[in-house]
Parts: sequence; C-alpha cells; structure tokens
Amino acid sequence: MIKTNKSYTKRFKITKNGKILSRRPGQDHFNAKERTSTSNSKHRSVIVHMDNKAKSRFLATSF
Repeated sequence: MIKTNKSYTKRFKITKNGKILSRRPGQDHFNAKERTSTSNSKHRSVIVHMDNKAKSRFLATSF
C-alpha cells in the first residue's frame, strides 16, 4: 500500500472529474505594486498536468 504524500494533498485539490488544481505561484507577498488585473489573475487556480504514475505516487488514489 502506497502512502499519500501529505504535502501534495495540502497543495493540490482534485476535482470530481479527476483534474488536479493548484494555486498560482507568487501570490504571497510583494503584491502592492502589481496591477489589479495581475493580482486578480493570480487568484485563479491552475490545472496541473501530471501523468498517471505521478498521480498515483503522490496522491495514492485510484486514477
């Protein structure tokens, strides 16, 4: 039995169709000088592309 990598489960969210979503990088600090459109685009999630081997290794669910 493969254990789930807990750091990955905290960073990624799995949709009901099996897509993996994550936060965009670089939105924690130094955001005061950015344009509004730039900061708003960072709030959206990004679809992460992983092959099935990586999905099963890190998330230990059935894909």
